[in-house]
Amino acid sequence: MSSLELQATPTALWHKLVCDAETTMNIQLEEGLQSYLVFLLMRFTNKPATLSNILALDYLRNQTTNGAVRQEQLRDVGDQCLLFSGLFPGIAARRQVQISYYIDLGKGAYMDLSASLRHSLADIYSQLSASFVPLMDVLQAIRSLDKSITLLDPFQAFELWSDKKSQHAYKTLTATTDAIPASIISEKKH
Repeated sequence: MSSLELQATPTALWHKLVCDAETTMNIQLEEGLQSYLVFLLMRFTNKPATLSNILALDYLRNQTTNGAVRQEQLRDVGDQCLLFSGLFPGIAARRQVQISYYIDLGKGAYMDLSASLRHSLADIYSQLSASFVPLMDVLQAIRSLDKSITLLDPFQAFELWSDKKSQHAYKTLTATTDAIPASIISEKKH
């Protein structure tokens, strides 16, 4: 690490890491999404206990609350789902759910939050919902920058690529096998 990096602020270091991951994935996040991701990572480093939450229960509990409390809970569910699917996909396997579960729950929480807001913040949460998979890919790329870590097994990678069109999952599949992944599209018979 250079002396400049040692003097850099945590925000600057997280920003550099996010930019490096974007470059690795050939993804260019919009500035607002990139900033949100950097500040989410900063918030997470101060709250590592969030990994113990059961998100579906949190999501259901917030259905009975209103106002700012509900909005904060929805944001937390969306953020935690993004962190789980991006940085800690192994948690899904340990909890015996697919990573897609966290993607769908997180996208839904962000979309519900967007719908409950009446100001400019609604746009960022709508964008977070729509860009959930590319954001997850960037977070997975951050973890994959450490070459000693195998983040996704081939089955998880195939599921994420075929169900959610994850670029990181595709990259993992092509690095794992010489085959080109293909999905089967079934047509409904009338």
